[in-house]
Amino acid sequence: MTKTKTGGLAVDQLRSIIGRVEKLEEEKMGISADIRDVFAEAKGNGFDIKAIRTIIKMRKMDASEREEQETVLDTYLHALGMLPDSDERPARSKREEEDEFEAA
Repeated sequence: MTKTKTGGLAVDQLRSIIGRVEKLEEEKMGISADIRDVFAEAKGNGFDIKAIRTIIKMRKMDASEREEQETVLDTYLHALGMLPDSDERPARSKREEEDEFEAA
């Protein structure tokens, strides 16, 4: 490859870099379309896409980062009254109450 310099720039090298980036952008668009197709398939089979995206995001994290994020979320939910106190009994479902009634 000739490195013709124009105004201090290696023109051939610049063209090569731009061409490679453009090719990668095209490949990225194709991969993005493939990912959309997989999510559409999952949705068509009744899966919750938001949950799948969350799982994928969580799997990218290391264990300590995920644990830290879950701790912060639990702290915020507790502060907002959306989680029971740790020393309180969690609310029982109607099914659990029915099971207890039938056992008595």
